[in-house]
Amino acid sequence: MKETMNYLFGSVGPTGYGSKSTAEQVTHNFQTGSSFTAIVTGATSGIGAETARVLAKRGVRIVMPARNLKAAEEMKANILSEFPDSDIIVLMLDLSSICSIRSFVAEFQALNLPLNLLINNAGKYSHSHRISEDGIEMTFATNYLGHFLLTKLLMEKMIETAKITGVQGRIVNVSSGIHTWFSGDLLRSVAQITRDKSEYDATRAYAISKLANVLHTKELARRLEQMDANVIVNCVHPGIVRTRLTRDHEGFLTNLIFFLASKLLKTIPQAAATTCYVATHPSLTNVNGKYFVDCNIASPSKLGCNPDEAARLWSFSEVMVSTEPKTHVDHFHGLE
Repeated sequence: MKETMNYLFGSVGPTGYGSKSTAEQVTHNFQTGSSFTAIVTGATSGIGAETARVLAKRGVRIVMPARNLKAAEEMKANILSEFPDSDIIVLMLDLSSICSIRSFVAEFQALNLPLNLLINNAGKYSHSHRISEDGIEMTFATNYLGHFLLTKLLMEKMIETAKITGVQGRIVNVSSGIHTWFSGDLLRSVAQITRDKSEYDATRAYAISKLANVLHTKELARRLEQMDANVIVNCVHPGIVRTRLTRDHEGFLTNLIFFLASKLLKTIPQAAATTCYVATHPSLTNVNGKYFVDCNIASPSKLGCNPDEAARLWSFSEVMVSTEPKTHVDHFHGLE
């Protein structure tokens, strides 16, 4: 009840920020040189677009990966119209495709840029049962597995940048409070939503993918500490906000629900605040493997805190991104 009241009234937490804080407010003291580079996925609309806009305002070079290049170029133009000196690079990326992710990383590496920030923001809510070209349920593939591979392939660049510059690299995984809705065997459930079209539940699939984001953060943080890398990773719940994520559900019922819930919704600048805070605030140096809500450390679900489940998911993910799609069915059978 206390947390709900704090959210509704915008009460600030120990950091001095709360649910009503905006991305611009939480980054007002952030100063960086022009060589500071961030990759922000899902930056063509919603929270990702606001994150990219605010970071560009603070002088960060933005690499904007996008499946829809036209939308990305339009967003780039919007940011440049507001901040003409911004450096924004648009590159092709489809997070549901392992091939596309590898191509994007190769193209980015060829630019010979540093990489200080990786913000894994892009989200997918597939209303109907869809399978990626790699044989994975589409929501899980886009929200989690694609970001897992992207992070894995960019890690060496982030570690190298931090070593050269002496500035700690940061990874931000955007999850959701909906991850708490799932309980059970995560990997068996991934196999089920991939293989079983008849009982597909879109909300369950989304919750599974967002729990995976939390577990990815936990295991990656452990590995970074073992490597003594000057890179940290944290996870955020942005809050309840209406973005294009609900585009598959547009209609009278969805509009009515959002109208009735309008007092609970954040604005997009408020929803982007936690991501921007975790990505930039100097007080978070060496803060690793945490879950943030309203710009303050919070507790994920019990399952999201389970180190064994995090390690199990990591091992599964390594196999899934390194094998041919035709062999994935064999791995799913092995989970039964």
